[in-house]
Amino acid sequence: MDAFFASVELLRYPQLKGLPVVIGGGRRKVDEMLRERFEGVPLSKIPPDAFPLLKDYVGRGVITTATYPARQFGVGSAMGMMKAAKLAPHAIVLPVDFDEVRRLSRTFKSVIREIAPVVEDRGIDEVYIDFTDVPGGQREGGRVLARLIQKSIFEATQLTCSIGVAPNKLIAKMASEFNKPNGISIVYEDDVQKQIWPLPVRKINGIGPKSEVKLHKLHLHTIGDIAKSDREWLVDNFGQSYGAWMHDAAWGRDDRPVVTESEPVSMSRETTFERDLHAVRDRAELGAIFTDLCVRVAEDLQRKGYVGKTIGIKLRYDDFKTATRDLTIEQFTDDAKTIRRAAGQCLKRVDLSRRLRLLGVRVGKLAKSGSEEHLAANVGAVLRAEEPTPDLFS
Repeated sequence: MDAFFASVELLRYPQLKGLPVVIGGGRRKVDEMLRERFEGVPLSKIPPDAFPLLKDYVGRGVITTATYPARQFGVGSAMGMMKAAKLAPHAIVLPVDFDEVRRLSRTFKSVIREIAPVVEDRGIDEVYIDFTDVPGGQREGGRVLARLIQKSIFEATQLTCSIGVAPNKLIAKMASEFNKPNGISIVYEDDVQKQIWPLPVRKINGIGPKSEVKLHKLHLHTIGDIAKSDREWLVDNFGQSYGAWMHDAAWGRDDRPVVTESEPVSMSRETTFERDLHAVRDRAELGAIFTDLCVRVAEDLQRKGYVGKTIGIKLRYDDFKTATRDLTIEQFTDDAKTIRRAAGQCLKRVDLSRRLRLLGVRVGKLAKSGSEEHLAANVGAVLRAEEPTPDLFS
């Protein structure tokens, strides 16, 4: 999907189309403030100069996404908003509406499945689709079906997407970025040297910033540079598995199937605070946030039909160091109080003398609710009433 989080906001505020807009920051208060100030005025008629600007933002939030006009100033996803404010001070800033984003995510995916049912979900705004056996899927190299998908998604959501069509997932992922927004890119197997090799090494999904630095030190800057390198030399420098994969990827080789169903390993919720919080001086605020995270994880589990046995926490301190702890309980659960109690026990095993900038709660070792694994593990379990063990945020 094209600038998905930002595009969702432009449905609500179409007057901001064509303007630099970044999405991120704190909790959603903008709508209420605007409604109060412009009582009786439709949201779509509120003047653009009434919206908050990035130059006035104070906090440590990061950008979730940005409109394409904002990207021209060099701002983009995962960039700190204070840093972005120096690049695009007059960009409009709006927080994420997660409920609306999830609703539209479900909508566009259901539209795709009606046309091409073999779909792999890759997150809230991206999927892989297997065109192979879809009627008309091979016409014009897949372009006809891609156009139909774009048209159908737009009719259902008023949102645009970009599609890359290729022999495999690796190349399709890269091709989907070629003609954004609202583009279709077709890459045949014979096009790899011409279209893929000139790209920077980071364009391969799986090569991160650390690998990029190492590749540059070895004078490998483009995908073609990797492809022309000796396979064994890459293995010597990057290890047997990663070096061999890197060479195959540079040649456009990828035999991964489109996986229509995959079981989640864990579910988690976390939040970065607007200011650093201390376990003692900000105990009440931290306690409320901690409880809310546990409730939201429990709701995620219940909505998706899972239970879990391993409860964990994640803390990030004011020096950016991270601590994690977990605890495996006897029974599977999707209960918020049980999750909070176990997560509270984990808190006792971390240093809470330093200020915190992030708090997270995770539930792992998942099973389908009502599955044999779930029922077998809980058979014969004795439920005993007990006082909840107080944690350090109680």
